[in-house]
Amino acid sequence: MRHLRTVQPADRLPSRLVVTYNLRDIHHIAGTGMAKTETIYVLNGPNLNLLGTREPQTYGHATLADVEKLCIETAAKYALKAECRQSNREGELIDFIHEAHAKKIAGIVFNPGGYSHTSIALHDALVAVQIPTVEVHVSNIHARESFRHHSFTAKAAFATLAGFGIDGYRLAISGLAAKLGVKAKS
Repeated sequence: MRHLRTVQPADRLPSRLVVTYNLRDIHHIAGTGMAKTETIYVLNGPNLNLLGTREPQTYGHATLADVEKLCIETAAKYALKAECRQSNREGELIDFIHEAHAKKIAGIVFNPGGYSHTSIALHDALVAVQIPTVEVHVSNIHARESFRHHSFTAKAAFATLAGFGIDGYRLAISGLAAKLGVKAKS
């Protein structure tokens, strides 16, 4: 929030005008060149450690290591640092979300895997921390079994991408950067 002192008529001008900005405004005014590197989390849920070998006709041949490399490279284009994590356990994913809040992480790209269709607890964790989040799914969950059509976690995200393969992560990071007001480095 910008604070300005009210300007008086010319005969009563203060000796100096005080203008203050919070750090978020400085970041937006100065651009990414003067700001510190912000960190985002890329969280992957159950079975995503099996990418490349699990149902390649649905999920493709790219591995989780390929996803993480893509995310780190894409984030760097926006002067963001991507920290990638994967867990097959719901509670550990919740802990990652709480940790993101404690560390003031700028945003989250989240593929909750099968938990998206079942986990109210992950939804509640995302709502509680209020960190801008994009949900990603490698496959098009709406073109698959009917039980996959509903996502509890999507309701806590500002955007959802599904069916773009691992390129969905690149698109998610680009969208998250736009939400954060960060432009690509030239």
